[in-house]
Amino acid sequence: MSVAPVAQLEITPRQAVQLLEADLGLSAKDLTGALNIDRKTLERWVKGETYPQREARKRLIALLSLRDHLAESFSDLEGAREWLNAPARYLGGITPAEALRTGRMDRVEAALEVLESGIFV
Repeated sequence: MSVAPVAQLEITPRQAVQLLEADLGLSAKDLTGALNIDRKTLERWVKGETYPQREARKRLIALLSLRDHLAESFSDLEGAREWLNAPARYLGGITPAEALRTGRMDRVEAALEVLESGIFV
């Protein structure tokens, strides 16, 4: 699959949000949970009124890195979106998207690594 990786925050917050919504099908609720920000903050980023500060910027970069990891792991982004929305035994039966909403990006990365290693739990 030819999805250009986004290593650092080389794009605007608006572009990052649009990319995550389009490529991974993440909703505003998913993004605010994963980024640990409120909806108004997300709206201000999209409008270009504010810029992510230190911790939120780190989380946004981490979420973009997860997007890159998913793009490398699946043959297409549709497969990545399906995986994000399917219950995962490794995550106790919740979906990776639900884990993201609760701010557990680390658990989603771990579940993806388990999947890549060929261990089906």
